[in-house]
Amino acid sequence: MKASIRKIVTILDETHSEMGQPVAPAIRRVAAVAVIANPFAGKYQPDLSELIEIGEELGDLLGRYALKALGIEGEAVQGYGKAAAVGEDGEYEHAAAILHPKLGAPLRKLLGKAPALIPSSKKRGSLGVVLDIPLGHKAGAYVRSHFDGMEVRIPDAPRAGEIVVAVALTSGGRPLPRVGGLTHDEVKGEDGLR
Repeated sequence: MKASIRKIVTILDETHSEMGQPVAPAIRRVAAVAVIANPFAGKYQPDLSELIEIGEELGDLLGRYALKALGIEGEAVQGYGKAAAVGEDGEYEHAAAILHPKLGAPLRKLLGKAPALIPSSKKRGSLGVVLDIPLGHKAGAYVRSHFDGMEVRIPDAPRAGEIVVAVALTSGGRPLPRVGGLTHDEVKGEDGLR
């Protein structure tokens, strides 16, 4: 099934300084967000395979939008995350069906070596609900400098029968990280953890 997309929004956040200290190079975070029709709004559907296939489609599509806005090659991306919010006529499990079984594979394919789990969040909400997209390092889940988040909202979504789906990519971790732990330069990326 092909997603019925009402709109796609791309949001770029670029940090040049933090607490009066320069951040060089600037940290760029991008969220590509699709507002789609929920084919199962208002009814219980035991088989969610259509939403799972939509997730696969959106992993590639939103990944491409985010990469273009980020302005770097996929291999240079350091962090990622995903989130979804269903409108009031949707089921929480609809967000899970889009995000979990198949969205990650096409996104990872765009990014080169990306074995770490993609952090995710899901919720039910109405127009303008805030999506908190958790972020983590794409190759090592234990890279503490990349534990982060990006907040996005689409003022006119989700409508009752819609789902908002977001993919976020980053060019680095938090600005000026200094709480220790594994660093980006130390990542081996063999098991998705370190």
